[in-house]
Amino acid sequence: MSPRPWVGAVVVTADGRAFAGATDGRDGPHAEVVALRAATSAGADTRGATMYVTLEPCSHHGRTGPCADAVTGAVAIELVHQGSLYHDDVIDEAETRRGVPSVNARWSNIVAILAGDFLLARASALAARLGGDVAEILATTIAELCRGQVLELQHLFDVERSEEGYSSAIEGKTASLFGTSCRVGGMVSGLAEPTLDALTRYGFHLGMCFQIVDDVLDITATDAVLGKPAGQDLVEGVYTLPVIHAIAHCAPAVRERLREIVAHGDGAALPEVLAAIREHGSLEYSQQCALAYAQRADAALDTLPPGQWKQALVGLARYAIERRS
Repeated sequence: MSPRPWVGAVVVTADGRAFAGATDGRDGPHAEVVALRAATSAGADTRGATMYVTLEPCSHHGRTGPCADAVTGAVAIELVHQGSLYHDDVIDEAETRRGVPSVNARWSNIVAILAGDFLLARASALAARLGGDVAEILATTIAELCRGQVLELQHLFDVERSEEGYSSAIEGKTASLFGTSCRVGGMVSGLAEPTLDALTRYGFHLGMCFQIVDDVLDITATDAVLGKPAGQDLVEGVYTLPVIHAIAHCAPAVRERLREIVAHGDGAALPEVLAAIREHGSLEYSQQCALAYAQRADAALDTLPPGQWKQALVGLARYAIERRS
């Protein structure tokens, strides 16, 4: 069997015995097989990458690679991330994830939920090996992911959704995991509290930037680039920053037309919505908000010593704002 990319390789490195049975080549829809195989096939994996880049500078004390605890922490974070994606796809009734069939589409909602639960359980077990503090912060983060998702669900097809409500939702569903991924890397490396706080702020602001850019791309990118239908948020009644800004700043007649479109999740009217968003500078506004978070992420690193690892984190923030997919 050919080596698994990224997550699979890391999972086996950190805890080979835990997943040896789950990768025995069976093709049936068993939760363990589905969980590991789908996790290594596709998905927005920048959260895991953030953890991995962060743990490198935190754990380089004369070693040529990251310490075992840091790798275990990275695995735990990525498993939470992947497990949350499986659940998201069930909620969204998604058929694809990064251009490949989603777990729920390939097998069933039940299998996707069980697979997601399995990954969250494995993440919790790995975090417990790193100590009570790490287990607690991961549990708190999982609760934050749920809070953010619930806030989003509460405002489906809500044309009155505010920027504040939008920000609170993405703080929970995205930025919290980015912040935790950075903090755990420092915790297992024994860094001082001020440095941990700086890394957490960096990750939080990076996550806010990443999600806003993601929401802009959902409107502006093509299906082929996204690996899923463009404008899917609008169809599902999730009104993100560009739409919220356009509704708030357009003329009354246009506002009513936009409200009519978004209230019914009319995907065919996406060009009309996009035209209004562009006319009122809502894309530029959203991109400026994302840039401001990227700059805050950079500023959070000011107390870290200079070096290639700090530059890697700065580069990751630059990637978050410049990415096109």
